[in-house]
Amino acid sequence: MSTNQPIKLTSLSSKGGCGCKIGPADLAQVLRSLPPAVPNPSLLVGLDTSDDAGVYKLTDELALVQTVDFFTPIVDDPYDFGQVAATNAISDIYAMGGKPLTALNIVAFPIHTLEKSVLTEILRGAGDKLKEAGVTLVGGHSIDDKEPKFGLAVTGLVHPDRVRTNAGAKPGDRLILTKPIGVGILTTSIKKDLLSPEEVARVTSVMTTLNKTAAEIMEDYEVHACTDVTGFGLLGHASEMAKGSGTGIVIYQDQVPFLPRVRELAESGSVPGGTKNNFAHLEGSVTFPDDLDQIGQWMLCDAVTSGGLLIAVNGDQADRLLKQLVDAGVEAALIGEVTADQPGHIQVK
Repeated sequence: MSTNQPIKLTSLSSKGGCGCKIGPADLAQVLRSLPPAVPNPSLLVGLDTSDDAGVYKLTDELALVQTVDFFTPIVDDPYDFGQVAATNAISDIYAMGGKPLTALNIVAFPIHTLEKSVLTEILRGAGDKLKEAGVTLVGGHSIDDKEPKFGLAVTGLVHPDRVRTNAGAKPGDRLILTKPIGVGILTTSIKKDLLSPEEVARVTSVMTTLNKTAAEIMEDYEVHACTDVTGFGLLGHASEMAKGSGTGIVIYQDQVPFLPRVRELAESGSVPGGTKNNFAHLEGSVTFPDDLDQIGQWMLCDAVTSGGLLIAVNGDQADRLLKQLVDAGVEAALIGEVTADQPGHIQVK
């Protein structure tokens, strides 16, 4: 840890990280009440498929990628919180096949009740992660708020013909996940003081690992769809991919990588509300095997913060891509496949 501040940031909010997201069912109800967006031929990716970022075509050779993410503390150390928030925000650009270029800080902070040095550490952590990603901080905005929140708006560039969306998966593709899941359950356990320092360091390391290496490696492969796994969980984001692509998806439960102690902690009651909301929202869209209990189902729906990429790659290239990712130090696993059966549906086997 990088600060000596005796502050437990996670105690200052009822929720943390991407688990703060408005649930998918509630969000869908709000958005469907809005008038449709005015058509714009330059808008390559907008709201239609719940994608990770918007993409706006500038020229035949260049498109703008824009995203924003912010949330309440997911870890107690301010420096680490800043790093997690920056890593999470940048990830959306990588998921779209883009190169992140600039960022704006978004700050809500109780400036009169918390030491200003806490905010300094949050911003320092984010700044160091931006430097690692090669992203330039160009400004930001702050407000005085009783509950701390932090995030970034990130802008990147991509060639219009190289945009990756969550809606292009094809039958025969295989699915690769580039980080283990269970983050929501473990970070909820941080709030309850159930993790050792080593376990906190492990989950923090996952959340502060950029998806930069995975994104760069996948550029050399026939990737038909990509998304990053965050607040709606593995099955939630896979469901968006299935519905956007008009395909079915099969997830092999025994091949999904989990962080240590996830089941044990879930059984003890450390299942965040966001995870349960994800599970409820997916009713009718996912078929679970009879031998998978409620805890196992929740685990696959766990609300992730700063998760890995879910990549749908040509099935003939999947083993080679997986090997290259693993050889580069990415915690990748082949977890499923895309089918022509039951479009928009996920089957867990």
